[in-house]
Amino acid sequence: MAGMDEGALRQRMAEVMKAMDDKGLNRGTSGNVSARCGEAMLVTPSGVPASRLTGDQMVLVQPDGSTVAGSLKPSSEWRMHQGLLDRRPDVGAVVHCHSRHATILACANRPIPAVHYMVAVSGGTSVPVAPYATFGSSELARIVVETLAGRYAALMANHGQIVVAPNLDFALAIAEEIEEQAAVYWGTLAIGGPTLLADEEMNLILQRFKSYGQGR
Repeated sequence: MAGMDEGALRQRMAEVMKAMDDKGLNRGTSGNVSARCGEAMLVTPSGVPASRLTGDQMVLVQPDGSTVAGSLKPSSEWRMHQGLLDRRPDVGAVVHCHSRHATILACANRPIPAVHYMVAVSGGTSVPVAPYATFGSSELARIVVETLAGRYAALMANHGQIVVAPNLDFALAIAEEIEEQAAVYWGTLAIGGPTLLADEEMNLILQRFKSYGQGR
C-alpha cells in the first residue's frame, strides 16, 4: 500500500488480525488479511492464531503464486486475495472474516438489504452473497471476484464476509460495519422484518459517501 514500507505493512497486518479478534470478528485461526506490496502481495500465514502473529510471519506471494523458500505456508485463501488485488487496481488490502451475524446471514443465503443507510459502506445499495464454493479453491476465488465487482463488501455463502479497500484500516472499518448491519438486519427479522430504504435514497447516500469524512 502507498506510503508504507514492507516492514510497517507486515506489522500493520498482524495488528489488524489481532484487532479482528478483539472486536469479535474472528475466532481461533479463522479469517485472513492481505495487502498489496509492490507487484507482489503480503498475506497472512495459514493456521496461525492472531494472538501469535508477528509481522515477519506474513507471506510474500509473487504474481506467479511463488513464495520465498523457508517462509510459512500462505493462507488457504491466497488465490482469492490475489485475484481481488489483480482485478481491482483501486484495492490495496483485503480482509476476510467469519463474524457471527454476517456468517449467519451467509449460511441462510440472505443478502443484507437497504435496512439502514450505512449498508452503503459496501459500495452498493445492498450486500450480496457470493455463491458457495470450497474454501481455498480457484472456483471460490473466481466467484468472489465476480460478486465484488464494483463493491467493497460481500457475504460468502456458508462461509463469512469479504471486504476490499484502498488500505488495511479502511478495510477493517468496513468489515466491522458490515457485521453491525448484519446484526441489525438479523434483529429486524426477529420482530417481523425491516422497513427498507428506497433505491433512490440509497443511491443518494452512495453519492454522499464519496465526499464523506476526511478522505482515505
